[in-house]
This record gives sequence, structure tokens and C-alpha cells, in this order.
Amino acid sequence: MGQKVNPYGMRLGIIRESRSKWFAEGKQYRDQLVEDLRARQLIHRLHRHAAISNIIIERAAGATTVTIESAKPGIIIGRVRVNVEETKNPEVNAQLVAEEIAGQIERRASIRRAMGQAIERAMRSGADGIKVQVSGRLGGAEIARSERVGPEGRVPLHTLRADVDKGFSEAKTGYGHIGVQVVICNGEILPERRRGPSPAAAEEAHVEPQAQAEAVEVAAEGPAEMVAEPEVAPVAAEEPVVESAEEPVVEPAEAPETEPEPQPAEQAPVEQEQAVEDESPAEEDAGDVDA
Repeated sequence: MGQKVNPYGMRLGIIRESRSKWFAEGKQYRDQLVEDLRARQLIHRLHRHAAISNIIIERAAGATTVTIESAKPGIIIGRVRVNVEETKNPEVNAQLVAEEIAGQIERRASIRRAMGQAIERAMRSGADGIKVQVSGRLGGAEIARSERVGPEGRVPLHTLRADVDKGFSEAKTGYGHIGVQVVICNGEILPERRRGPSPAAAEEAHVEPQAQAEAVEVAAEGPAEMVAEPEVAPVAAEEPVVESAEEPVVEPAEAPETEPEPQPAEQAPVEQEQAVEDESPAEEDAGDVDA
């Protein structure tokens, strides 16, 4: 299937978008389709040397917008009132490569050399694969034939996600038209949702379940089998000193009642007084006796 149909139509709706963006039914669809085909033919004929790679036509609310993608936008700008965009990396655009080969054939260049140079430039510009085929009265021969170069690299026609581009052009020579067909593969286009995570994210996602499993195993074993970590004495934090305006009144505890112990320093004068008192009655008694 991939060998028979156009790669663009086979991948339409998968990795390719329609070049005509409008909706119509019945007779209106037929008329607008013919208008688009004639418009594209006219633009290619009037600006043949502008290296046009794609033409997009949009219709909405009675207005038509034409967007031209060209490798040489300076040739078109100022001549027509349309949107002109520059084609990025024209060396890997199949339509532009086919037109370049056809132009060299019209200038009577060697066909094999023109195809070889186109393949070399495309591979050097980053294409995954390319193949070129020319058909017609090559070199002015009486019998038409075909020559093919390639495929060089990888050109998977059956892989729908492969970014395969096909271009066709005709070289108008004095002995007839020579057709040039180019097929280029520019890698694969994958949907955003199907792309896997980055290596760093994948590693983190793999480490987290493993860490959780280890934590569950440690919890199941119990604290007795856990490895005791060295205890570190906590550093006591200095408590701030708060000066209170009023200090609490503490009542003194009642002391038990005990007899006062005699103090020798205080007993000496008492004993002297008693001796004086004892002597005075004795003297009085002696006076009485004498009397």
C-alpha cells in the first residue's frame, strides 16, 4: 500500500493536516475543489522560480486566505496580496529538491550528477533517508527509460508515524518532458502523550517506590530490630531571665517549740547577782546577832 499511494494522503489525519481548510456540501464542494486546484496551478506557473513548497487555502465566512510557503519569499512578497512564509531547511523538502533537479536537467546538466548532489545535500542536512527517480527520454534517447538512485538511508513507506515527504516536478526539454520524483524521510513524528518521561524523571519514579517498600519492611520488622543510632545529648537552651515587678511573698514555716538553751555568756551576771543577794541577808543576820 505504501508503494502505490501518495505518502501525504496516506498519513492525512494522523501526522498531516489538510492543505485546504474549509467545509462544503454537494455542488459547492465540487466548485471550491476545482477553484483550489486551479489556484495552485496558477501560483506555481506565475512563480515557478520562487521555490514554493506548499500552498494552504482557508475559507471562512466568505473570505479566502492563501498562505504560500517558499524558500525565496522575497520574490513573491509585493506582487500578490497573500501570506508568505519562509520554508525552513529547504534541502530536506522533497518538492524543492525535485524542482532543483528538474532545473539542472533543463540546463543540460548530467542527470546522475544532479541526483547524486541532491542526495548528498539532503543527508548532510539531517534527512534520515532519500531516494530519487527520473523517467523520460533521458539524454535525448529514442526510447524512454527510468533511472533511480537510492534509497540512501531509511525510507519506511509503510510506517504511518514516519515523516515521509514526496515531491514531483517536470523538466521541459527539447526532446520531451522528464519527470522527477523525490521521497525524503525526516524521522518520526510521535504524539505528545505517547512520549515517555525524561531519564531523570524515570529514575526518580523508580527510586520512590523502592524507598517506600524499604520503609514498609523496616516498620514490619519492629523497633527491636532497628539499628540503634547513637544518642546525642540535647543542648539545654538558656532560659531567658524574666524580672518580675512583684516578688511572691513566702510565709516562713512555723518552727517547733523548744526550750532555749542556756548561753554561758549571759549566765555569769545572773550568778553574781544571786551571790550578792545571798550575801546581803547573811550580813543582816550577823548584825542582828551582834545587836
